[in-house]
Amino acid sequence: MDGVWPTVIICAVLALIAALAIRSYVKKLRNGCCGAGGDSEKRLRPPDRELSHYPYAWRIKIDGMSCKRCALRIENAFHEKDGFYAKVSLKNKEAIVYTKSKASRQELTGIVERAGYQLLSLEQAAER
Repeated sequence: MDGVWPTVIICAVLALIAALAIRSYVKKLRNGCCGAGGDSEKRLRPPDRELSHYPYAWRIKIDGMSCKRCALRIENAFHEKDGFYAKVSLKNKEAIVYTKSKASRQELTGIVERAGYQLLSLEQAAER
């Protein structure tokens, strides 16, 4: 009987670890990779969606995006700001950000970083 208790304890610990792993996996399936619970992210639309009103365009490479929810968070971070309109490509790990006035690298970097991601590169996009 002495050898049974350590085996029972080990099995109980392994079962607990497996249950926690399954719970985490189900959350990721349900909410996306970075959506461990909470309400789903709502898409914010910029007040002005007419691209001709945005004379400046920036191509921003972003590190840390791994799901659609990440892309939506970055778009929303720009859309919260007046004079910004962003289109994010998860596939290309980049955002095209349109602005009504010239934006500084520091301002664009700050928006990306406050959303929880890292700006890798920034270039002015080709004239439209």
